[in-house]
Amino acid sequence: MQLTEKETTVIRDLQSQEKTCVEKYRFYEESANDQHLKQLFRQIGDQEQEHFDSLGQVLRGDVPKVKAAATGTEGYSPETTYQASDNSQEKQHDQFLCTDSIATEKLVSSTYNTDLFQFAATNIRKLLNHIQTEEQNHAEMIYKYKTANGMA
Repeated sequence: MQLTEKETTVIRDLQSQEKTCVEKYRFYEESANDQHLKQLFRQIGDQEQEHFDSLGQVLRGDVPKVKAAATGTEGYSPETTYQASDNSQEKQHDQFLCTDSIATEKLVSSTYNTDLFQFAATNIRKLLNHIQTEEQNHAEMIYKYKTANGMA
């Protein structure tokens, strides 16, 4: 599939954004105190890497098939590490990481929502919509973690 110059620019911008997300989640994973949160950040970082790779395929002219519809976060039930009354520096630090990552996911999701309208090709629009849904799911999972750990 041949992309227009504008479409190529949009995909490159999205890919740059995904690279930043991968780097942020690797940093979050290293920085988090709670092992469950580290695992969540690792999982999300791996999905962000998949997004980056999928966009790279689009730039090479091959639009990957969208996996089965995103299942959402129904099966995600975070472990409780911190009690609501806990006011430790570790909890405050992890809470900051969660809040920052949710803000990132909101921005990324919003960007996909706008950018997918730059494409006429249905398969690219479906891919971008699928990635947007996964970004929304990331924010929801982090919010569930925050709620379970008295941070919301």
